[in-house]
This record gives sequence, C-alpha cells and structure tokens, in this order.
Amino acid sequence: MKAYLILEDGTVFKGTSIGSTREVISEIVFNTSMTGYLEVLTDPSYAGQAVVMTYPLIGNYGICREDMESKKAWPDGYIVRELSRIPSNFRSGDTIQNFLKEQDIPGISGIDTRALTKILREKGTMNGMITTNADYDLEEVISRIKEYSVKGVVMATTTKEPYVIPGEGKKVALLDCGAKNNIARSLNERGCQVMVYPADTPAEVILKENPDGIMLSNGPGDPEENVDIIREVKKLYESDVPIFAICLGHQLMALATGAKTYKLKYGHRGGNHPVKDLETGRVYISSQNHGYAVDEKTLDPNVAVPAFVNVNDGTNEGLKYVGKNIFTVQYHPEACPGPQDSGYLFDRFIRMMEEGK
Repeated sequence: MKAYLILEDGTVFKGTSIGSTREVISEIVFNTSMTGYLEVLTDPSYAGQAVVMTYPLIGNYGICREDMESKKAWPDGYIVRELSRIPSNFRSGDTIQNFLKEQDIPGISGIDTRALTKILREKGTMNGMITTNADYDLEEVISRIKEYSVKGVVMATTTKEPYVIPGEGKKVALLDCGAKNNIARSLNERGCQVMVYPADTPAEVILKENPDGIMLSNGPGDPEENVDIIREVKKLYESDVPIFAICLGHQLMALATGAKTYKLKYGHRGGNHPVKDLETGRVYISSQNHGYAVDEKTLDPNVAVPAFVNVNDGTNEGLKYVGKNIFTVQYHPEACPGPQDSGYLFDRFIRMMEEGK
C-alpha cells in the first residue's frame, strides 16, 4: 500500500506503508543510530514525535523483547529507507513489521531518509503527516499539520502507580518523567533499592521515605510545560538529599533553580555525540535524545556551573550545583542503545550518597 509523508513546508515523500495504516500528524525528528531501533521505539522520550532513522536498513536483527526500554512503543510514527524482510539473530522473537502493527504505529518506508534529514537539518524540526490517503488536499493538510504541538506527554508516559525494585544497598527515589528501564536497572545492578514514583508525586511524599538519593529521569516534550513538576523539583533541590538527573531531569532542575531552556534547531538524537568534561578535559562518546537544551547564559553562577559541553555545537551537556550534592547531565549515561562510556556517572552518584551519610 502506498503511503505519503507530508511536511509542513509542503514537501511530500511517497513510499510504502508499514505498520498501522492509521493517519497521524506529529513532530518529525531524526535519529542517527546504526543499531538499537527497538530501544528507540520503546524510549518514552519519543512520545509525540515520529522518528526518522538515518541508517538505511532497519530491522535486520529482528525484535528482541527483553531489550525494550519500556512496556510499549511510544513514537507516533516511524520512517525508514528500507525494512529488512528477513531478520537474522538467534535472539529475535519477531519482525519489526509485526511489532509496528502490534503497537499500532503507522510508518513509511522506501523514501530517501537522507534527503529528509537534510531538510530537517537545514530548516529545523518540523511537523508532518503520515497518511495512506492519496486524495489529500495539500493546503488543508498543511493547515492541520501546522496546528499540531506536543503536549502532556510526561504524564502520558510516567508510571501510574509507585513501585519498588528491591536491592540491598542505597535507597534511591526515581522520579519517572518518562524513564527508560535501563536507568533503574543501572542503579539496581549497583545494589540500589529503587523506589519509582509518578512524575506528579509531591516532594514531601518522596522525602518522607528518607531516600539516600534522588534520580530525576529522562522524558519527552518541552520541559517548561511541566510547571507543577518543576515546583516539586525545587523542593527536592532545597533538601540535602544527593540528586542525579538525566536529560529532561537535567532541564527540570535547571528550570527549578531559575535558569531557562530553549528549543534546538533539530535536536541531538543518536549514539555518537561527543561531550567534554570541563574539569578533566576528557571527551566521552554519548547516547542522546533531546530537542531542548539549558541556556547557559541564564545560569546563576552561585547556583550552578557548566560541567559538560557538546563538542559539536557547544551546547550545555551537564551542570554541577554549587554547595549541593547535585549533578545533572543532558545525555544518557545508561545508554541502550549507545556507548557505555558514561556509566561511571552512576558510580559517582553511589559515592555521593555514601559520602552524604
């Protein structure tokens, strides 16, 4: 079946429908990872977005459900050059075609994803529609596409009820703003008991449990939209509990302490982004997935100072908070998919909790 990708600038790509045949309007973003497509599909940070995979062949090692980063897929749509017809992997339990249908994700294959990515890089992230309707009215469709915005996605992706992952070591409260499974897993592998809370949990509820540390997770959407969560994060900042924050959590902590965020032209999404540790000068290759960044110019140097910088474009990649046991990073030290270079940050968090007692 034919399918069409229509961008808000009027560009139309024609290809083949994959997955669900329902029509969808979403924000179109691209990911440069060569592997890890299942982890990308199940990363809650993609809620409200349709993902373009720049690597030309997707699905060649099938679907390994134990690698899923949450219980379901989150993107609104999926855009690829070619889907592998026959996966080859002893761990594979299904094909990506079947997975997309099962998860009701519409998609399109057979288009020039490199050309599409070039448009998004030059003009910036934009909205688009995936449809199988060949009789669309371009003017009417573009009007609808331009009206779309990503809203309410943190509360759509967070856990609905708190739960505990047992451990014999430090007790960590994880505020789930759309968390990937590997954040809790990385803590649990280091012996931590992880208490996972919904994103709208009051700070008083978390602090009442007397955690050794607090983790603020990744998540989707515009960080400034989360006014109520930011208010509670401010209370967590004012406590003396050690805090480690990742991606959206990094942005929420910055907003809670008076800084501002802004939308990047086309974001950082992939597994090969270099970040520099400003203290040591060492560069790490990181996994990233975000469309917003903290504006360093709005930082109060008495509150927080830059700790990491993106080598490619100079944007902020992490903060160290003055006089507090708090550090935050924009990238993903838990990776999956991606390099494990930054896993040491979890060990740093463990040491911070030990020293804080």
